[in-house]
Amino acid sequence: MIILDRLEENTAVLETDGVITEVPRDTVDADAREGDVLILNGGIYAADRKATEERRAAVRSKMRRLIQGK
Repeated sequence: MIILDRLEENTAVLETDGVITEVPRDTVDADAREGDVLILNGGIYAADRKATEERRAAVRSKMRRLIQGK
């Protein structure tokens, strides 16, 4: 799974299985946001909206369980 960690001036920082990679920012679709799950399509990293929402829902669930102590 490729995650967009952050965007810098001319660079996008990606995380894949704990490994950090820097790619030119113009290889990441302009609609992609930090924390999005990305897919590589034709040399461009684009947000996978379904996978991103599933990942965010899982994180919210974990946070709720931590806060509630369960």
